[in-house]
Amino acid sequence: MDLELDGLEVTFDHTAVAAPRIRDLLPIYRDLLGGRHLGGGGDNRRSGYRTLQLTYEGGGKVELMEPLAGSDFFDSFFELTRGRGGVHHLNFHVNDLDAAVARLTERGYRLHGLNVRDQRWREVFLHPKEVHGVLIQLAQVGPRGAEPRPSLDDVLAGRGRNGNGVPSP
Repeated sequence: MDLELDGLEVTFDHTAVAAPRIRDLLPIYRDLLGGRHLGGGGDNRRSGYRTLQLTYEGGGKVELMEPLAGSDFFDSFFELTRGRGGVHHLNFHVNDLDAAVARLTERGYRLHGLNVRDQRWREVFLHPKEVHGVLIQLAQVGPRGAEPRPSLDDVLAGRGRNGNGVPSP
């Protein structure tokens, strides 16, 4: 089989679910399904969202996302989902983002959201129109420092990584 990303390591990492409030997702993904917050999460102030991840027995992960106050980051997504939210994107890790971008561009895929500013997390997205309606994020994870991982309560209080200090609704 001729794989379009042949030679690159590609691993599935997580599914991201967005809603107007992370607190509305916790009864399902934490309480009902047994997800455990292992620490970490915070705000992406530039784009306007808060995020945290839950992990499950067997290694699966779900990322929970909500807009920050005043953000329009999820507006079109919530419009499509009639305000409820749902699965926002699938995340795959690659060992060489530059090579992945070059190969996909050569093959005519439309990519958007290329972000290589932070060596801790470099990313690009395959447009949903290219991949049957699913937003796919490809990310290359770089070295991380030994910074403390905020608790779930800290993230929800706006004190996660890059937190804005404003509690989640």
